[in-house]
Amino acid sequence: MDNDRNDADLEARARRRVGIRTGFYIHALVFVLVNLGLFAINSITGGYRWSVWPLWGWGLGLGVHGIVTFISLQGDGLRERMLRKEMERLRKRP
Repeated sequence: MDNDRNDADLEARARRRVGIRTGFYIHALVFVLVNLGLFAINSITGGYRWSVWPLWGWGLGLGVHGIVTFISLQGDGLRERMLRKEMERLRKRP
Protein backbone atom coordinates (compact mmCIF):
# COMPACT_ATOMS: atom_id res chain seq x y z
CA MET A 1 0.00 0.00 0.00
CA ASP A 2 2.82 2.40 0.95
CA ASN A 3 4.67 1.49 -2.24
CA ASP A 4 1.59 2.39 -4.34
CA ARG A 5 1.39 5.76 -2.61
CA ASN A 6 5.09 6.42 -3.24
CA ASP A 7 4.67 5.49 -6.90
CA ALA A 8 1.66 7.81 -7.19
CA ASP A 9 3.60 10.65 -5.53
CA LEU A 10 6.56 10.02 -7.81
CA GLU A 11 4.33 10.01 -10.88
CA ALA A 12 2.64 13.26 -9.78
CA ARG A 13 6.04 14.93 -9.30
CA ALA A 14 7.23 13.63 -12.68
CA ARG A 15 4.09 14.90 -14.42
CA ARG A 16 4.52 18.32 -12.80
CA ARG A 17 8.18 18.53 -13.85
CA VAL A 18 7.41 17.44 -17.40
CA GLY A 19 4.64 20.05 -17.53
CA ILE A 20 7.03 22.78 -16.42
CA ARG A 21 9.63 21.77 -19.00
CA THR A 22 7.03 21.41 -21.77
CA GLY A 23 5.64 24.85 -20.98
CA PHE A 24 9.08 26.38 -21.49
CA TYR A 25 9.64 24.50 -24.76
CA ILE A 26 6.27 25.68 -26.10
CA HIS A 27 7.13 29.24 -25.09
CA ALA A 28 10.48 28.97 -26.92
CA LEU A 29 8.86 27.53 -30.06
CA VAL A 30 6.24 30.29 -30.20
CA PHE A 31 9.00 32.87 -29.63
CA VAL A 32 11.01 31.56 -32.58
CA LEU A 33 8.03 31.26 -34.94
CA VAL A 34 6.56 34.68 -34.15
CA ASN A 35 9.90 36.46 -34.35
CA LEU A 36 10.73 34.76 -37.66
CA GLY A 37 7.38 36.00 -38.95
CA LEU A 38 8.04 39.54 -37.71
CA PHE A 39 11.50 39.49 -39.26
CA ALA A 40 10.03 38.31 -42.58
CA ILE A 41 7.37 41.06 -42.52
CA ASN A 42 10.02 43.65 -41.67
CA SER A 43 12.28 42.39 -44.47
CA ILE A 44 9.48 42.46 -47.06
CA THR A 45 8.29 45.95 -46.13
CA GLY A 46 11.82 47.32 -45.76
CA GLY A 47 12.71 50.46 -43.88
CA TYR A 48 13.68 50.73 -40.24
CA ARG A 49 14.58 47.38 -38.61
CA TRP A 50 11.78 47.46 -36.00
CA SER A 51 11.58 43.66 -35.62
CA VAL A 52 14.51 43.66 -33.19
CA TRP A 53 12.47 45.38 -30.45
CA PRO A 54 9.95 42.56 -29.92
CA LEU A 55 12.86 40.11 -30.25
CA TRP A 56 14.79 41.78 -27.41
CA GLY A 57 11.79 42.32 -25.15
CA TRP A 58 10.30 38.89 -25.54
CA GLY A 59 13.78 37.34 -25.52
CA LEU A 60 14.38 38.83 -22.08
CA GLY A 61 11.09 37.33 -20.86
CA LEU A 62 11.96 33.96 -22.39
CA GLY A 63 15.37 34.07 -20.74
CA VAL A 64 13.84 34.71 -17.32
CA HIS A 65 11.31 31.93 -17.94
CA GLY A 66 14.17 29.56 -18.82
CA ILE A 67 16.19 30.46 -15.73
CA VAL A 68 13.20 30.02 -13.43
CA THR A 69 12.21 26.76 -15.13
CA PHE A 70 15.57 25.05 -14.97
CA ILE A 71 16.42 26.31 -11.48
CA SER A 72 13.07 24.97 -10.24
CA LEU A 73 13.86 21.59 -11.80
CA GLN A 74 17.10 21.26 -9.81
CA GLY A 75 16.37 18.83 -7.03
CA ASP A 76 12.97 19.40 -5.50
CA GLY A 77 13.07 23.12 -6.17
CA LEU A 78 13.17 26.04 -3.80
CA ARG A 79 9.41 26.13 -3.28
CA GLU A 80 9.24 22.47 -2.21
CA ARG A 81 12.20 22.86 0.16
CA MET A 82 10.57 25.93 1.74
CA LEU A 83 7.28 24.04 2.10
CA ARG A 84 9.00 21.04 3.71
CA LYS A 85 10.89 23.33 6.10
CA GLU A 86 7.71 25.16 7.09
CA MET A 87 5.89 21.84 7.68
CA GLU A 88 8.72 20.69 9.96
CA ARG A 89 8.59 23.98 11.85
CA LEU A 90 4.82 23.66 12.33
CA ARG A 91 5.13 20.04 13.53
CA LYS A 92 7.58 21.09 16.24
CA ARG A 93 5.21 23.73 17.63
CA PRO A 94 3.16 22.69 20.67
